Amino acid sequence: MAKVTIYTRAFCPYCTRAVQVLKDKGVELHEIDAGMDPALREEMTRRSGGGRTFPQIFVGEQHIGGCDDMLALDRKGELHRLLAAAG
Repeated sequence: MAKVTIYTRAFCPYCTRAVQVLKDKGVELHEIDAGMDPALREEMTRRSGGGRTFPQIFVGEQHIGGCDDMLALDRKGELHRLLAAAG
């Protein structure tokens, strides 16, 4: 299964939801708390192609968007495919 990087911030319900969904799927997570670190926020924005909201999620090096984007992929069955393909 693929390694997932997720940029989060404290007290973000979307971040909490995304992390929980991924953990429930047994995904190896690299969580980066970028909420209070301007350099990490800049890194997140650059890697995501301009995404400034939290969370920003990457499967391998592929940016898949935020929590709602990830959940939409999951509903379509595409998240599992991405996780398996990048692993």
